[in-house]
Amino acid sequence: MQKIQDSTAIVHQNTQDYLHWFRHSAPYINAHRNKTFVVMFDGEAIQHENFQYIIHDIALLHSLGIRLVLVYGARPQINAQLQIQHLQTPFHDVRRITTREALPCVMQAVGAARMQIEALLSMGLANSPMFGARIDVVSGNLVTAKPYGIRDGIDFQLTGEVRSVDVDAMTRLLERHNIVLLGPVGYSTTGEVFNLLAEEVATKTAIALKAEKLIFLGNQNGVFNSQGQLQREIVPHQLDQYITQYQQAQSQMALYLQGAKDAALNGVQRVHVLPYAHDGALIQELFTRDGIGTMVTDAHYEEVRMANIQDVGGLINLLRPLEEQGILVYRSRERLETEINQFAVIERDGTILACAALYPIPTTANEIASAEIACVAVHPSYRKSNRGSQILHFLEEKARTLNIHQLFVLTTRTAHWFLEHGFSHATVDDLPNARQALYNYQRNSLVFKKII
Repeated sequence: MQKIQDSTAIVHQNTQDYLHWFRHSAPYINAHRNKTFVVMFDGEAIQHENFQYIIHDIALLHSLGIRLVLVYGARPQINAQLQIQHLQTPFHDVRRITTREALPCVMQAVGAARMQIEALLSMGLANSPMFGARIDVVSGNLVTAKPYGIRDGIDFQLTGEVRSVDVDAMTRLLERHNIVLLGPVGYSTTGEVFNLLAEEVATKTAIALKAEKLIFLGNQNGVFNSQGQLQREIVPHQLDQYITQYQQAQSQMALYLQGAKDAALNGVQRVHVLPYAHDGALIQELFTRDGIGTMVTDAHYEEVRMANIQDVGGLINLLRPLEEQGILVYRSRERLETEINQFAVIERDGTILACAALYPIPTTANEIASAEIACVAVHPSYRKSNRGSQILHFLEEKARTLNIHQLFVLTTRTAHWFLEHGFSHATVDDLPNARQALYNYQRNSLVFKKII
């Protein structure tokens, strides 16, 4: 009986977790609908056992109304074909030198990879996520190439680079709910075929289409700093050191990061680097707040701003648990609506991650112009970040613009945190008279002040 009860409890918990995730994914589903995403995966990803699940997730994204351009690489597949023909093609500066003898191997490997992807996207087996899905996949001469030429005295022969992509044709195909599939080859105006870097095809396509997202599925979780910590978010100008590092290690990650930098600086809002071996990486990155990999963006992903009336619901969700614990004074919805202009918030994707309020205190001519910082709160998942410091600094700057020279804080639990941020011990008698009159002796809050 106990085992049955335990099993029932586990099922109930799993169901609750699923419902919680599904409800919180709704804003992302709405935000992503009718947006264009370019997703690039290399030949190693195609060979990996998790690739079938990547295809299932791609089908799910398509069903949610996301416009998808898929770009695939084929390095290991080309290597295998060359080995069969006993041919060798050296690399220089990450690019394969493609000879005329090697080109048929390139075309055969790229064509076989394309058919494998198309077959998986056509699968409609019962008891699979693809059941009942009708997906039209279109590929063709959508990428125009030009010779890479002679570099460092080396003739790259039939290795090329992207000259242009057919934006009009791709846009029409995407508007008709097709998935566009591009390989690492391009065609010249003279009818020649060129071997291209798939990473370059993906980057140039995302820029030309003004895609909302460019996603690289690679063999690493993302970018790690020197301490081995995954960098969840990074701006383009910070990538150079990592690009150099990965180039020295001859890692394919250097190509992803160079593409990420170029795309982010040329209008692509967000670039994601994810692991292809992690089941559900695409879904976790796109439909949860923190994702799983590294995101590169030149936009302000989150910023401190003054609150508005639409933030009241989010503030209530953030403050209620702290009020129930007695850490903060209870504020009703009506009070929050009345005082909303006093609050600053940090928001990410519709969720309030942190807040604080600045209340000017009425002072007499003999008193220093003062204000109280109150209701400092940070979402439990982000308390080890610097968001509390960010919002405190923001309100200090705002106080200066109001010609306020002295800040007060009343707290029962977070004295050390305020001391670390430049506040010093004070007493109730140090408060301006108007604030002394409102002091709650039952709470017995400690008083801190800071001259600004």
